[in-house]
Amino acid sequence: MADSDGLGEAAIAAASPAPVPGLSPPLGWRERLRAGLAGIGASLWFVAGLGLLYALRVPLRLCENLAAVTVFLNSLTPKFYVALTGTSSLISGLIFIFEWWYFHKHGTSFIEQVSVSHLRPLMGGTESSISEPGSPSNNRESETSRQNLSVMQKAWRERNPPARIKAAYQALELNNDCATAYVLLAEEEATTIVDAERLFKQALKAGETIYKRSQQCQHQSPQHEAQLRRDTNVLVYIKRRLAMCARKLGRIREAVKIMRDLMKEFPPLTMLNIHENLLESLLELQAYADVQAVLAKYDDISLPKSAAICYTAALLKTRTVSDKFSPETASRRGLSTAEINAVEAIHRAVEFNPHVPKYLLEMKSLILPPEHILKRGDSEAIAYAFFHLQHWKRIEGALNLLQCTWEGTFRMIPYPLEKGHLFYPYPSCTETADRELLPPFHPVSVYPKKEIPFFIHFTAGLCSSTAMIAFLTHQFPEIMGVFAKAVSMISRTCVEYL
Repeated sequence: MADSDGLGEAAIAAASPAPVPGLSPPLGWRERLRAGLAGIGASLWFVAGLGLLYALRVPLRLCENLAAVTVFLNSLTPKFYVALTGTSSLISGLIFIFEWWYFHKHGTSFIEQVSVSHLRPLMGGTESSISEPGSPSNNRESETSRQNLSVMQKAWRERNPPARIKAAYQALELNNDCATAYVLLAEEEATTIVDAERLFKQALKAGETIYKRSQQCQHQSPQHEAQLRRDTNVLVYIKRRLAMCARKLGRIREAVKIMRDLMKEFPPLTMLNIHENLLESLLELQAYADVQAVLAKYDDISLPKSAAICYTAALLKTRTVSDKFSPETASRRGLSTAEINAVEAIHRAVEFNPHVPKYLLEMKSLILPPEHILKRGDSEAIAYAFFHLQHWKRIEGALNLLQCTWEGTFRMIPYPLEKGHLFYPYPSCTETADRELLPPFHPVSVYPKKEIPFFIHFTAGLCSSTAMIAFLTHQFPEIMGVFAKAVSMISRTCVEYL
């Protein structure tokens, strides 16, 4: 499948933690005591503030002042509130316009940048602090890590590719082991797969070093745990990219091994869709038994579905009957059990994503898959067909069976936007999202609308015309009588002529 995750998010965002080996020992009694005293101290300060406020209620005349404020608020006229809300709207509108301009110019929010750059250090440091304070070397590493993270965050958010590449080189100047900088260069600057693989290998070396360091510090604070999650995501992303490079360079067995190792080492990270890349590689090897084993694990009712899973399951069932399938023979003797299973699998896949068959059957032209895809949308259909069309063509008769049966799905689900059969109703918002993801020259595929039968149009027209004739006859009886006589005479003349 196409790569459907954002590179910046994959490289710097913190996701759910994965169980990893080599846990460091728990916190000592001093650290636990310090943390407990800090929580108790905050509670005591809050209670002391409430007590002081209660003790000074008489000297400060809190009750009288509160009553005066209430009287003042009650005496305000509606004009004041109109002026207040109008002024607030004007100020918020000016802030919005400035934020919009700053975002388009610099690729980030001005308020967010100010809070990250200036306010967070005043409130006690940043999340990127990964070392224990105390020694000068650890303090220097912490400062370098903060600078690297800040530079790379700005690089991923930057919309101009040369500016992103320049920021990546700046991060490497600060720290030659910045894994995310190598990732960005591999994605943005490399012109060949060989160059990208070389940069990803450098990123892997740096990422493994940072990941081992984060493992040793993960229990020291919540910030260290967040750092471990971030480093885990980066490491998994790099290994997955290396597997995809090996797949493109023809080293398919190596790619399969990397993907299997990733799925064993980090089983909770299914959101990266590594199993979908594994399915495509196994289909290229024609290892259909291994493909079935992967589907048995991930084609589960409790797990999210995708076009790759649904259509691959349909392909495997189609493979057993497609070489002998004939529409004429099937119409005479009926479908066998295996053919029924294959047709049901195709209907299931089409219900999940109805746009795929037109690309597999080459009824619509294929384009390069977009960077991001939308599940059940046209963008996912393009990505699936782009990488899997060759596997359908390799199996004799598979496309023929698909062509004969896929449209039957729409007879099973006459109103797909309101009610589904095996999945939730088809979301109506996919067309708008796909128009943003796909290039303007590509006609976005929409859910096939059920055509209204001819006799519905005929009866509607007949009813309307007779009602109109009845109304005109009631309003203008003489004229309509003359018109009816003329029509009858013309009809009789035509019949006599024939």
